[in-house]
Amino acid sequence: MSAVNFSANNDTRVGRPGRPARLSLWLAAALLVPQAATATAQAPIGHSIAGETVDNFYAARGGQPLWFGRDSDGAAAQALFELIRGAHADGLDPNSYAPRELDRALRAAWSSNPDTIRRADRVLSEMFVAYARDMRRTLAIDMIWVDPELRPAAFSPRQLLEAAAAAPALDRYVADVGWMNPIYAGLRQAMVAGALTSPAEHDILRINLERARTLPAAGGKAVIVNATAAELQMIENGRVVDTMRVVVGKPVHPTPMMAAQIRFTSLNPYWNVPADLAAERIAPNVVKGGAAYLRAKGYQLLSSWADDATVVDPMTVDWSAVAAGKINVRVRQLPGPENAMGRMKFMFPNAQGIYLHDTPEKKLLGEESRMFSGGCVRLEDAPRLARWLYGGQEPTTRSASPEQRVDLPRPVPVYLTYLTAVPSGGSITYLPDVYNRDPAALAMLDRQNRVASR
Repeated sequence: MSAVNFSANNDTRVGRPGRPARLSLWLAAALLVPQAATATAQAPIGHSIAGETVDNFYAARGGQPLWFGRDSDGAAAQALFELIRGAHADGLDPNSYAPRELDRALRAAWSSNPDTIRRADRVLSEMFVAYARDMRRTLAIDMIWVDPELRPAAFSPRQLLEAAAAAPALDRYVADVGWMNPIYAGLRQAMVAGALTSPAEHDILRINLERARTLPAAGGKAVIVNATAAELQMIENGRVVDTMRVVVGKPVHPTPMMAAQIRFTSLNPYWNVPADLAAERIAPNVVKGGAAYLRAKGYQLLSSWADDATVVDPMTVDWSAVAAGKINVRVRQLPGPENAMGRMKFMFPNAQGIYLHDTPEKKLLGEESRMFSGGCVRLEDAPRLARWLYGGQEPTTRSASPEQRVDLPRPVPVYLTYLTAVPSGGSITYLPDVYNRDPAALAMLDRQNRVASR
């Protein structure tokens, strides 16, 4: 693990009203720097964009300017130009965002004519909308969208502009890319600042910016699990309110990247042992200890993987053949102190059979490298997560029966991600590529960028 410090260069100052030439020259220099085109704006300046429009935004505020209001000192406009000047960090080309039209708008913005100012303000708003919507695109990285509504979507122009207008400080909202996840904002700042020690770090930031693009923007609750750090974060309105250690998949059983909705908790869960783990962990012990081992650990042998499977005599199976991988069997573990699921598991139903769950093996959470599972995520403190998910009260049931379902009042998104670079204060921490995913991700980015630049 390593960290690299960075700081943005904010020496350029926008001129006050009455000094348009200086600001206009700065804009031209900022936006006309040659960049390799990797993507183009979704909607050119002046074209309508699907959803509620820029016109709707200005109509709702009686035509009042957003960027060049009566008390404006140009700081928000400067923040927007700085943002676009660093478009390469987002895989975008600043020349796609009409620099000549912006130059004319900026010159006009310091006019005393209200109509001229409003027209200039609208140009900046349209450019801001086009750029911010382009930032929200997601490339074909290895994210499984279990619940498609979690895939980032472009805001409507009115939504985006109203969020910007409601921000406590428009210039900070723009500079901090407030419509994106804070992890994305921190990685982007490092990329733009250029405080990198090698081309490899530049590539790692590129990869992780794409991964961070899939994470949620501010608003509501969400759970983020970073497999590389083996850490879970509880997020509320864009802020980390709690963290805990987790155990993630072994390199041979990696925890996948996925986005899903946590919909319910299963109390007193069974553990349905994957067939390969039954062969690896259980069968050799049955060969040595017979049925007594299965009884002591609370294991049952079932007739099949069907929902109507029945319990069968375990000694009717050749466990040596199971251990050798010649026979697949379904084994489940009854609820209790030995159960690998602990007291509860948090369900976001998916074809991969992945979930978050309690664990009786707390000692593994003290390891520096916590890759011991078959792909699911074991939690340091499942009851604590449950209390947060359910608004302060741990879910309970009167029944001691297995698999007691307690629905969440409202589903909470969970994002299983894989960040090998994360912002930490004013630095970037680089984490080991434990699943060796970065080389393939970089090759994919390079292929997509070559196609986009043709």
